[in-house]
Amino acid sequence: MPSAGPSRRGGRGRRLVNEINVVPYIDVMLVLLVIFMVTAPLIPPGAIELPSAGRSNKPPDQYIEVQVRTDGELRVRAVNTGDPSERRIGRRELASTIEQMRGKREQIAVAISGDKAVRYESVVDVMAEVQKLGIDRVALMVKPAN
Repeated sequence: MPSAGPSRRGGRGRRLVNEINVVPYIDVMLVLLVIFMVTAPLIPPGAIELPSAGRSNKPPDQYIEVQVRTDGELRVRAVNTGDPSERRIGRRELASTIEQMRGKREQIAVAISGDKAVRYESVVDVMAEVQKLGIDRVALMVKPAN
């Protein structure tokens, strides 16, 4: 008598496997990870070349100049504002001195000039402190290359 179900050979049927074997993919990923870990230290770091200032913009008519010296000293002076004095200050006195020189002028610019040998971090710290005062016009002074 014929059976009602699907035919079976030897009493066993073949089942369809619907699972993906991910072990080979993991092996490939681990090999790639090892290759990247070995080659990454061999790649030289990229060097940047800073642009030179062939021409700089004309400074505003009235501004406050903050000079960052190599010894860490700061000098602040107001340019074309009627106060010709130059003040030697410390980093802690910077905010109060600029506020005092700024007075009632809301839109005065601040120009930061750093000595060539000054660490870049010192100039950036001064710039960040000036921007915390709400002054939007902050510039770096450069010497034009002639």
